[in-house]
Amino acid sequence: MIPVQGYSGQRLAVLGLGRSGLAAARAIAAGGAVPICWDDNQAARAQAEAEGFECRDLSRDKGFDDIARLIVSPGIPHLYPKPNKIITAAWAAGVPVDNDIGLFFQSFATQEWDNFDQIPKVIAITGSNGKSTTAALMHHIMTRVGRPTQLAGNIGRGVLDIDPAIDGEVVVLELSSYQTDLARSLTPDIAVFTNLSPDHLDRHGGMGGYFAAKRRLFAEGGPDRAVIGVDENEGRYLANQMTEGNGDDRVIRVSVAGKLSGPGWNIAVKKGFLAETRKGKQVASIDLRQIAALPGVHNHQNAAMVYGALRTLGLAPKVIEAGFHDFAGLPHRSQPVAEIAGVRFVNDSKATNVDSAAMALRAFKNIRWIVGGQAKDGGISTLVPLMGSVSKAYVIGQDPAPFLPDLAGVDHVVCTTMQAAVQQAAADAQPGDVVLLAPAAASFDQYPDFEKRGEDFITCVAALGKIPV
Repeated sequence: MIPVQGYSGQRLAVLGLGRSGLAAARAIAAGGAVPICWDDNQAARAQAEAEGFECRDLSRDKGFDDIARLIVSPGIPHLYPKPNKIITAAWAAGVPVDNDIGLFFQSFATQEWDNFDQIPKVIAITGSNGKSTTAALMHHIMTRVGRPTQLAGNIGRGVLDIDPAIDGEVVVLELSSYQTDLARSLTPDIAVFTNLSPDHLDRHGGMGGYFAAKRRLFAEGGPDRAVIGVDENEGRYLANQMTEGNGDDRVIRVSVAGKLSGPGWNIAVKKGFLAETRKGKQVASIDLRQIAALPGVHNHQNAAMVYGALRTLGLAPKVIEAGFHDFAGLPHRSQPVAEIAGVRFVNDSKATNVDSAAMALRAFKNIRWIVGGQAKDGGISTLVPLMGSVSKAYVIGQDPAPFLPDLAGVDHVVCTTMQAAVQQAAADAQPGDVVLLAPAAASFDQYPDFEKRGEDFITCVAALGKIPV
């Protein structure tokens, strides 16, 4: 646990008592302050009270009279589409609003660091897609080389739940826009921006607000190094804002869309080959094409982000490359499940929207595509140009109708259930084919979440009875 510093003897309110909220309450208490908790859910309040925390409806009159700060859980809107009533009460009372990420950066460093030979570092990763894989891959390689490391944020443990840093440790944080948007302190040593595509637009009041939330990770704290994907205008803008000149190697530009030029520090991936250039000269390259857990351009971008961040820590290219090769990948994200009689089965249940599904479709050839679920606005029409790699589609979900018009040009069959889709795809598949679960839809019509959907896919593959998985 990271005890919260700077509030000893004061009362800090905690709004939202999920994983991050309860962790914040515990860390506040560990630092000598008093957490005052609230959640509209009575069961959540009961859990907090069982741990000895006081619960109070902060929206009532004078609810903030003795409160020094309000700590808000990431799922609670503070501006768009409408601020939570307790947040507006804090504004009216003049009480600063923060979140657990802000408390973490405020409290992570301690006086014990004065005795360390190597000061701990924080690498924070944000962006629309690839954050989890990038964070997990980075943590994997740091562990592999024997460097003390912890993984936290949107993946792994809550930021205030991790252990206090030890000498030379590297903490890897995956941070969503919900987390960066409100934090009053954001001071990573290395900040990583993967890419940007439309997401959470209602929460941020549009694309500009969404990008502004991501940008805060770079603008608020001034990281020592910034690794920035520059394949969108927002990334190019951000890189330009961070640099002091064409040769400023504090900014590492990353592209998977084309060759980068100039005397700065650049990492580009073309046709599966990663190339690092500095001062206009190539200094290293890696062939990413045969790395099983990192298929496709989107995963090559993740690898390039990791490569850039770890190079700033002094890791050699060959060391990083070795870590790429024995990375197992993340569950439900282009996850290799099995190979049966020359047919590969890949679980990308996390592909809950068309952008994620497009990345999966670009990553493979000869695809037996399992698609469908709870349809999202706009359907899958933007995926039609990518269906040339699809041999046949197998539609799952309670209502297949929204998907069928866009599948008119592709051989397809309505299977409804995962079991029927896996069995039919396996029966149809030929050696060299890939049975790919990339639903391009939410899971809630049949499953509580995308994880359960992916687990069902794995179970159905195992039930084919030919191999253990």
